[in-house]
Amino acid sequence: MSTPPFLNLPGCARALRLATPRGEFAAHLAEPAGAVRGTALLVPGFTGSKEDFIALLAPLAEAGYRVVTVDQRGQYESGGPADPAAYAVAELAQDVLAMTGALTETATGLAGDGPLHLLGHSFGGQVVREAVLAAAAGAREGAEAALPWRSLTLLATGPGAIEPGEAARTKLLVDALGSMDLESIWQVMQQMEEGSGATRPRAEIAAFLHRRWLANVPTALAAMGAHLIAAPDRVAELAAVPLPKLVLSGVRDYAWPVEEQTAMAERLGAARVTVPDAGHSPNAEQPAATAAALAAFWA
Repeated sequence: MSTPPFLNLPGCARALRLATPRGEFAAHLAEPAGAVRGTALLVPGFTGSKEDFIALLAPLAEAGYRVVTVDQRGQYESGGPADPAAYAVAELAQDVLAMTGALTETATGLAGDGPLHLLGHSFGGQVVREAVLAAAAGAREGAEAALPWRSLTLLATGPGAIEPGEAARTKLLVDALGSMDLESIWQVMQQMEEGSGATRPRAEIAAFLHRRWLANVPTALAAMGAHLIAAPDRVAELAAVPLPKLVLSGVRDYAWPVEEQTAMAERLGAARVTVPDAGHSPNAEQPAATAAALAAFWA
């Protein structure tokens, strides 16, 4: 999971509920002080939330971009049903399409100036990929005149299933969700982390991570984890979609090897950026460099 470096929203941002025909989603909205160059919709990954991107809000707004970050269905403050079918990647992709509509239709009052850029982190990258493929299929069938986004960024995500060792750990979590409550699982995870020698976050960050974990819908966690273990490779299909693409990652990644992400970028014909001194969450670990790379690509 991403660990945000801080929790207080910058002065340029506010919390809101993003209303769509598929329900409301908890969101953060950051607005530039001057001219708006475009809007970006940022979708978090497995066990994540809108707070994963909190350190990107100010630098992207300063670069002229209006930024909307969300909790997906079943995550943190968005909530969701207990039905596993609601968390199929195709369903979550339809949520992204609904959010996109809310940010492009003037009737919602949220439509911004300039083009709309789409980004997904980790599992969120596979969700936004599915959304782009669904929109492209609709365009071919005449349902839409054009894709609603100007670009697609895949942040620390891969072409298919996660790395085998990480898949084995994720399967343990999915199995545990069938017999343990979230608090019990959290305590086990904390014991494992203490044994690994990992640096403990500050008290307020640790309390947030605990609160966020408990707010997840267990069914959503199980469905998302199961997808990561067996995700199909749809890179060839995505490569055929005429949309500028960026593959962005840290120089190391436990979920998908960096070399695998580089090969995916080549298959996509995508721009490729690796952020120095960053791992699976460059958005939280090196936000200034990540924001600079995003702003340069969007421009």
